[in-house]
Amino acid sequence: MERIVGIDYGRKRVGVAVSDPLGIFASALETVPAGSVLAYLKNYTLKESVVRIVVGYPMNMDNKPSEAAKDVDAFLNMLKKQFPNIPVTLQDERFTSKMAMRTLVDGGMKKSDRRVKGNIDKVSAAIILQSYLDSRARLENDKRD
Repeated sequence: MERIVGIDYGRKRVGVAVSDPLGIFASALETVPAGSVLAYLKNYTLKESVVRIVVGYPMNMDNKPSEAAKDVDAFLNMLKKQFPNIPVTLQDERFTSKMAMRTLVDGGMKKSDRRVKGNIDKVSAAIILQSYLDSRARLENDKRD
């Protein structure tokens, strides 16, 4: 079954999400220490057929890369070297942390659990991936019309 992986990259932690086999829904998967994310992804790709990786890209309101983009760029270089046969797509990640927090609140997660930053990271990855999946579905629908 083919999967698409979503990533919310951070210097300390990386949120990881995955699509369902049909590429319709994104689910939060895991939060991994930044130094272990490539090994985690390598292990995951041994178990699952990953056809694309979608990485959240930090942008400012003026549509220019934010300061954090430098860290993501370095990660992207390593990712492309480690997985040369898996296409990588960048997805705007503006507001995903706020949206993730709202999702956790609306989902009834206790305040103490919401303080665990890893929960926000993996939900942010799911939001990034879902945004990509939704935009891809809209493009396919537009082609049919």
